This record gives sequence, structure tokens and C-alpha cells, in this order.
Amino acid sequence: MQSPRWQRRAEDRPREICAAALDVFTEKGFAAARLDEIAKRAGVSKGTLYLYFKDKEDLFRAVVRDTVAPNVGALRDAAMASELPFAAVANMFLSRFADLAQRLPVGAVAKMVIGESGNFPELAKVWHDQVAGPSIGLLAGLIEKAQAKGEVRAGDPRLHAFTLMGPMLMGVIWREILQPVGGAPLDIEALARQHSQTVLTGLLAESEQ
Repeated sequence: MQSPRWQRRAEDRPREICAAALDVFTEKGFAAARLDEIAKRAGVSKGTLYLYFKDKEDLFRAVVRDTVAPNVGALRDAAMASELPFAAVANMFLSRFADLAQRLPVGAVAKMVIGESGNFPELAKVWHDQVAGPSIGLLAGLIEKAQAKGEVRAGDPRLHAFTLMGPMLMGVIWREILQPVGGAPLDIEALARQHSQTVLTGLLAESEQ
């Protein structure tokens, strides 16, 4: 019978493989990433990797599910549980997005999805289903709720959600693609603070301003 230490080690392997895959994907892109190298960085054999993941696409799904999607879920739970005015919830959402972009290679993964989804459409589908779609859906739901309470101006809630998140995504792309080649450094947290002040002026009903 295996000892508890070895049992825990076996249970940790998918997480360790995902962490190694995230590093390799962000460094080399999806097409150039090799399962041999991912297995080596995770400290397992390629055969062991195949015990947990059937192919590279399956591994990418697990990486997004285990590293990015939980943060989206935590943000959703915090926002839905809050009884704060919409302005405060929007500030919190943008601030936490900025923090997430600082802590995790969200920009690097997004760049890879944008650059390689033509040849690997499954990447875009995974990113849509687990990250982009739920995030925009959450924001649209919060905006619709705020509209019903008279806090936010009339308009398509989904389009309002894109208005709220568009500059933040541009900031992530700038930092990931343009800053390394000479673009002026961008403080994503400062962007979140200033953008929330600017966009809320247009979104909030006059009585809420």
C-alpha cells in the first residue's frame, strides 16, 4: 500500500503538469510547445503525462480551467454576493482584473489564443467558454440588475459590459505585445482606477453620479 506522502504526490501531478504547461505555452506558444518539454519541466515522463491528458488541446483546457477560470469564479461569487452600489462593484471588478493580470500570465495566454486560434480554433473556444464568455456574462448581468434599480443608464447590458472591459483588455495586450518592443510602460492598476472613474461617468444614471 502506498504511503500518504506518495498518494499526495500522485494527486499533485496534474497540477504540476498544468503549471509546467502554462510556462511552456506562454514562452513558446501553443504550436511550438512540445509535450516532451512540458513533461520534463513537471518532473514526469511523457507516458505519465498521457495518464492525465490525452493531447495538447486537453492540456490547454486544463491549464485554463485550473489557473484562470477559478479566478473568474471567485470574482463572480464576490460580485454576486455584494449589495454595494454598482459603482463600487464596478470599481472592485476592474481592480481585481488588474490584480489578476499582474499575478497570472493572462496577457501571454490571450496573445497565444489570438495568434494561434486560426490554426487551433479549440484554443479560442476554451478561452471563450471558460474566461471571456463568463466574464462578459457576469458583467452584463450586474449591469442589467443595476439598470432595474435605476443605477445605470438604459442600453444593451452586454454592450455596456464591453465598454467597461475594452480598455482593460487593450492594456493587457499593450503590456504583453507592445511594451516589450519599446512601448511606454503601462501601469494596469492605475488604468483600472482612472478608467473606472471615466466610464462610470457615462454609465451611471444622473441620480447616481
